[in-house]
Amino acid sequence: MKFSLHNIITLVLLIINSYTVYATDNIQLITTTTTFVAGEDVTLKFKIENNTSPSLYISNSFGSTLIKAHKTDNILSYNIPLHLSSRVGTINWVLLAKPNSLQGSLKITPQNTVNTIQNYLGPPSITAGGNDYSMLVAIPIDNYDNPLAKGTKVAVKHQFHSSRTIDTIFIKNNISYKNIYSTKQTGRILLNSSCLEFNSKEYDINVMPAPPTNFNIGYSRHHNYADGNQITTFTTSIIKDKYGNIVSDGTYVDFFIKNGTKTVLKTSGTTIKGLATAKMIHPDHADTWEIQAFIDGMAESNSIKIDYKTVISDFNIEFSNDNRNITVGPLKSFMDQMIPDGLQVTLYIYSGENLVHTKHKSSSDGYVTFTLNVNQFPKGTYNITIKVAGNSKSVNTVKL
Repeated sequence: MKFSLHNIITLVLLIINSYTVYATDNIQLITTTTTFVAGEDVTLKFKIENNTSPSLYISNSFGSTLIKAHKTDNILSYNIPLHLSSRVGTINWVLLAKPNSLQGSLKITPQNTVNTIQNYLGPPSITAGGNDYSMLVAIPIDNYDNPLAKGTKVAVKHQFHSSRTIDTIFIKNNISYKNIYSTKQTGRILLNSSCLEFNSKEYDINVMPAPPTNFNIGYSRHHNYADGNQITTFTTSIIKDKYGNIVSDGTYVDFFIKNGTKTVLKTSGTTIKGLATAKMIHPDHADTWEIQAFIDGMAESNSIKIDYKTVISDFNIEFSNDNRNITVGPLKSFMDQMIPDGLQVTLYIYSGENLVHTKHKSSSDGYVTFTLNVNQFPKGTYNITIKVAGNSKSVNTVKL
């Protein structure tokens, strides 16, 4: 059989006192007060008619102890230690007399003064719109760390922009609390609590934008040629939530680009003051792009189309070194200027109708030169096709 610590202590005390028999008929409780304020002197007094001094066993939720009597004439006094009498709750006492012990209880109530207010606030950020909220839990405590009595008034003051509100709440089950609902505007709610003329420190709640709504996109570029060099910049309109608040900086926006071959390209950007921008290099051949932007799972933009013109309509091909060196160029752009370095040129080599090799090279100073190694391409007749910026040129029956 298992015994609790409380039962064991009681049993030991009873055994200790079992050697002395005190007649309870000759002991009378003369203390009539049963309710005390935490921190007050708590003394139980008994009147006796004989020379007895039994011990007093006391216990509460914080512990238990045995108290010896202080005897004056025929009065026994038992002073309750402060570490027990300063804690709110019930103190049970047993006067260890024989054959029947005396017993009773005392009630300790909190002081009616506030030493501090323990505040707990969360979450620190809520979403605009009036549905989301943060909870403030306020626990005023006295000088002995006891929550104040049930029904004690607590004032919760909160201010948003120029609007100030004071709500009155009451302590119940040792705490008081207030739900602070969001506003439709973003900003910071300042708040504090007060009780019995004691004020807590300031706290704040950030009201963040609600999820974004659909938006528009546009683009800008220096020219509309597919030179594979310049940049097209995509820009959103100012992205807002349904209450007109600009979305938070850093909101991620994805731009999806579908080209003429249905291949999907992607670029992205983050918002600053509600605007997001992203960039994409021009294609290297005439193409039409269809672009739409998304904020994942929340909002999307309109769809726009952009056309790119071919930048090279014709180009020269020259053969040298027994046709083993093939030079493509000059490659000129839309103002007859040399195409910027890096334009890809592709060489396809066929034997009859069979493609035997493909070579890729990037332009430099407006030219590209391919060299056909004799070990890789033995003597014979080949058909050659060169593709530049979406344009192709073929030369048949090239003898190597």
